[in-house]
Amino acid sequence: MKIDFTLRVYRKLLNQIIESGYHFQTIEEFHLSPKSKVVVLRHDSDAFPKRDLDLALIEKNLNVSATYYYRVPETFNIKIIKKIIELNHEVGYHYEDLVRSNGNFNRAILSFVENLNKLRELYDVKSISRHGRPLSKIESLDLWKKYTYKKHGVICEAYLDIDYTNILYLTDTGRMWNAKSNVRDRVKSNFNRKDVKTTYDLINAFKNGSLPDKIIINTHPLRWTDKPFIWFYNYTSQFLKNIIKNILKKLRNNK
Repeated sequence: MKIDFTLRVYRKLLNQIIESGYHFQTIEEFHLSPKSKVVVLRHDSDAFPKRDLDLALIEKNLNVSATYYYRVPETFNIKIIKKIIELNHEVGYHYEDLVRSNGNFNRAILSFVENLNKLRELYDVKSISRHGRPLSKIESLDLWKKYTYKKHGVICEAYLDIDYTNILYLTDTGRMWNAKSNVRDRVKSNFNRKDVKTTYDLINAFKNGSLPDKIIINTHPLRWTDKPFIWFYNYTSQFLKNIIKNILKKLRNNK
């Protein structure tokens, strides 16, 4: 079995994307003016923000800019976020305020603005992305059925303001590509590469030219490491989480 989700494999993926002739853009750049052949690297910083720097440094060394979304307070580490910014990456808010407020819209919008402003003390945040919280019945995207984030200077919500129809969206949610256990990290797209299950599959797909011109790749930095103990912990803990999420999906689908 090939070992996946290591920094070595991530570096190999980026090198293959570059070799395949793709440009890189951040979420904000892509939203404002997408290039014709482009990969957007989006990173959801869910926990252990120090691991963000591992990917960010690899990207910087390859002259690649990505977008890092931070939860507040879970991954709101000022020193790390400042370093991410110094490395020329975009920073955004990975919000879940409606879940945190247990569905109370008034409390949720106040929390959203407060947390957004905390991040804006470090970076002029223009894009946001909701954190899925798969075990919660509450969908944080529903906050925008009552309020509008554009009133607060946000120009792009990663799930709502990008038309994915002709974009291939890939996510490592579940610590695998196209995981069946994926509950909320989904978009409506004409492209569905069920054959891409590992990062090696993805590298080969870039190599053989079988992928479309516009691709958004969403990764979670906490999953990527070269340290054996952390790698094994990630592998086993995510295996158990995927079982729980698969059961949850079946229960929701049967309602």
